[in-house]
Amino acid sequence: MKENLFAMNANPVVAFLGKPNVEFTKADIIRFIEENGVKMVNFMYPGGDGKLKTLNFVINDAAYLETILTCGERVDGSSLFSFVEAGSSDLYVIPRFCTAFLDPFAEIPTLCMLCSFFDKDGHLLESAPEHTLAKACRRFTEVTGMEFQAMGELEYYVIFEDDGCFPAIDQHGYHESSPYAKANEFRAKCMLYIAQTGGQIKYGHSEVGNFVLDGMVYEQNEIEFLPVRAENAADQLMLAKWVIRNLAYEMGLDVTFAPKITTGKAGSGLHIHVRAMKDGKNMMLHEGQLSDDARRMIAGMMELAPSITAFGNKNPMSYFRLVPHQEAPTNVCWGDRNRSVLVRVPLGWTANVDMCCVANPLETPSTHDTTMKQTVEMRSPDGSADLYQLMAGLCVACRHGFEMDNALEVAERTYVNVNIHDKENADRLALLEQLPDSCAASADCLERQRACFEKDGVFSAAMIDSIIHRLRDFNDRTLRQDVAGSKDMIQKLVNTYFHCG
Repeated sequence: MKENLFAMNANPVVAFLGKPNVEFTKADIIRFIEENGVKMVNFMYPGGDGKLKTLNFVINDAAYLETILTCGERVDGSSLFSFVEAGSSDLYVIPRFCTAFLDPFAEIPTLCMLCSFFDKDGHLLESAPEHTLAKACRRFTEVTGMEFQAMGELEYYVIFEDDGCFPAIDQHGYHESSPYAKANEFRAKCMLYIAQTGGQIKYGHSEVGNFVLDGMVYEQNEIEFLPVRAENAADQLMLAKWVIRNLAYEMGLDVTFAPKITTGKAGSGLHIHVRAMKDGKNMMLHEGQLSDDARRMIAGMMELAPSITAFGNKNPMSYFRLVPHQEAPTNVCWGDRNRSVLVRVPLGWTANVDMCCVANPLETPSTHDTTMKQTVEMRSPDGSADLYQLMAGLCVACRHGFEMDNALEVAERTYVNVNIHDKENADRLALLEQLPDSCAASADCLERQRACFEKDGVFSAAMIDSIIHRLRDFNDRTLRQDVAGSKDMIQKLVNTYFHCG
């Protein structure tokens, strides 16, 4: 049975080796390469711009393969990260064998692996994106005794020529089927390729946003993942964006993860769900209700929410999405199943009703553990996010909730069970803190709260300084007001930040 489960795994490396990827060794990688005709190896790693970088190797002989897998290679860190000085810029990139996958786009058989950065002394680079996240997760476990897990909802627009056939209703594309949704086949192929890279996908569907502009159809889609260790969640989202872009290019389509691509239409978010696990048990629930542990995590996110935008909302168009009446948050609050809040508690399977039996009378009652499905969802981030910084920031915030003496009080004070943008709730809205409205304001928030992120050496001071400097360089403190009502100026901004993250 165990071998059959591995044989069905979408990742060909897992299926061939017959073991989970966390158990991959160098010998496994070499055997896979030798026995599957692999001719090239790619090292891949995130840069400071949030995009995936690639270093190619052609395999000359067994000795050279052993060398690159063991020693990695040098790269110019100053060309990758603004916090690395040009005078001492050499870094090492070392492959992580557990991330191995076959490149689904390469004509030449190519094995890819994500890498970790090391400094000149052979130590993990303190400011490296993946190491920052690993430090955050390790510290969360040390403080709480639990494992921090996460998953993303990756929204994006697919863009293609309008043929006028079976037009969809504007802004009513949610879960639409073909032929009214035209990009379903593209999304399905993306999902298959993402799974082949190791991505644990929950589902995919068309989203609300769809419109026609200048003869082109803009169709919004979403691919949602399953909760995994936060380090893996960031890796999977990084590879997913790489897959979606490559497949779009191959098929003659365009895609964008930009938070806003026109006014009055749905923007694209990157909602992040989090949960805490201990001994295989989901700690977000207690006796069918949201647990105190979950409320502490929410309280931490409420406290640090303004500065989390510095990791999750990285360009000026991010703040054109964070406006009222667009199913995007504007204020620091949380609630149940409420899409106007910052942190949402999604519908859980807590009714203790076997709905499968109700829908299928021939089925016998099930003892399936539905508590594993409960998460809480941070709704402010978007596709401009630095995925590793964002996951690390959320992990720090959730840990901060356990270190707050008044966490449960904060959770109680910031809870809302109404749409805060309805006129009758104006008094309640006035009591809530607002999210930043620009990159500059976000930088101010991070500077004010930076000690929380630098605590215990999770975020380096150099990384925080770099983020603040980059955000302030946009000089957008009054941008939303400056371009209000000017379609031409807004479109120019859209074009500038179209291919972000």
